[in-house]
Amino acid sequence: MRGRAAIADALGRLEPPPRLVDWSLFAVVCAEAVTGLLSFTIGTPAGWPIFWLHRALGFAIVVLIGWKLSRVRNRLLRRRLWQRSTALSVLTLVATVGAISTGVVWVFGLDVRVAYWTVLSVHVGFGLALVPLVVAHVATRFRPPRRVDFEGRRTAAQYAVLLIAGAAVYRLQQGVNALLSAPGEDRRFTGSQPREAEGNDGFPVTSWVADDPDPIDREAYRLSVTGLVAEPRTFTADDLVADDELTALLDCTSGWYTVQEWGGIRVGDLVTAAGGPAAGSGADAGEGAAAGAREPAYVRFVSVTGYRWSLPLSEAEDALLATHVGGDPLSHGHGGPARLVAPGRRGFQWVKWVTRVEVRAERDPAQWVVTLISGFD
Repeated sequence: MRGRAAIADALGRLEPPPRLVDWSLFAVVCAEAVTGLLSFTIGTPAGWPIFWLHRALGFAIVVLIGWKLSRVRNRLLRRRLWQRSTALSVLTLVATVGAISTGVVWVFGLDVRVAYWTVLSVHVGFGLALVPLVVAHVATRFRPPRRVDFEGRRTAAQYAVLLIAGAAVYRLQQGVNALLSAPGEDRRFTGSQPREAEGNDGFPVTSWVADDPDPIDREAYRLSVTGLVAEPRTFTADDLVADDELTALLDCTSGWYTVQEWGGIRVGDLVTAAGGPAAGSGADAGEGAAAGAREPAYVRFVSVTGYRWSLPLSEAEDALLATHVGGDPLSHGHGGPARLVAPGRRGFQWVKWVTRVEVRAERDPAQWVVTLISGFD
């Protein structure tokens, strides 16, 4: 009993002030949302710190929730003590537990599906729902942070220990996966699991948000190359079947990756066939000399659904507009007749059903909005 009391006393001394715990939860949940969304855009190993920070913050949420529940458990367990805002608190707790549990299941490599979605997709859904719930929860019980709550070396040490412990727990989990040959052992640093078959049947068919067009008639299909090019051109599906090949890794944000041999035509060769990049020309140049000569800097790839993404010109020139995968023509579900293959980019940036390639002078900030609304009728 004395030993248990000593442990409880030690844990009690580690716990920050209640107001600091509440605001820390709010800050950590927001940071988790930001690092989670950023991780969707990272496809190269150089971005590993974002993933580690996301996982360490997840551990911090577990500890902070433990402190929070130890303080409010009596109010939650006694129905007569419930207030109007208690239901919101319970809903926020459910979303938190859902996000944490699905995250834990995923890092141990369990590829369980919930209807159409992977566990990772469900984890993302809980995380996105948690942000407005936490904001609403803070608003109902708003108590401004006090300077005294954040002062002192003890507070800084507590949060440093939380982050370090989170990273250590994740590293330990990786070791356990390797020791037990668990399914998560061969995941990428992004958390994605491998799909090792070849061709159209070698990896899942996924779409971003509402993109689900009808199959495209290959004979009627046309691809236009426009914008800052000397001679805008239109290509048929047969024009795109070239001898260019590229072995590239596709890492989908729904939690899987595959390495495939893609066939098609280099985007640089497409642009060259349209006369090459030309400053101040094409539809992107504006009207007349008043617009000035603008240098080509980006290539935008536009889908039949309106979905689009841009790459810097130097990167786009080495990308592939693929018509085949594993030696077979791309199926409709995988973006046929032609899709973008952009090594080092995440799957949602590999635009499917490409119908326009536009050379531009500027980045396209609206592409983030379009990814959420494309495909809706």
